[in-house]
Amino acid sequence: MFNTIWSQFIQPILRRPSRYQVAALCFRRDRDKLEILLVTSLETRRWILPKGWPKTGFDAGGVALEEAWEEAGVKPRSGKPGWIGQYRYDKRLRGGIPVPTNVDVYSIETELLYDVYPEAGKRERRWMTPCDAADAVEEPELKRLLSDAEALLSGPSR
Repeated sequence: MFNTIWSQFIQPILRRPSRYQVAALCFRRDRDKLEILLVTSLETRRWILPKGWPKTGFDAGGVALEEAWEEAGVKPRSGKPGWIGQYRYDKRLRGGIPVPTNVDVYSIETELLYDVYPEAGKRERRWMTPCDAADAVEEPELKRLLSDAEALLSGPSR
């Protein structure tokens, strides 16, 4: 009986399909020095990129812009966000269940940060060098992406 419960009920729950989110790698250059904007997560207070679930009526770049505004008060410079990479992490849902989540990352050059925005006061935000940002985040694939940010943001389309 235990084998039946394990194989028919418990294992399928543990093998949930991957979820999908979109993140904004908000950046600026100060005297040619690249800085990346990180925000803290709402519950664990760890450093992350602004990110969220897909939204009806938005393409992935639009979701990245929306999350950058809601979570960090970002006013972007003109131009469409560009896809620069992907990372994977385990998103903890209510009840603490980890779900593998793929995150597409879009670059957003930042013109300024507003003081009043939807999640003001709920998160901390901080500009960091790519190296410091990579050290601040927990996800190994995101660490690599942030470490490579200078090259990714200086590509042919930049």
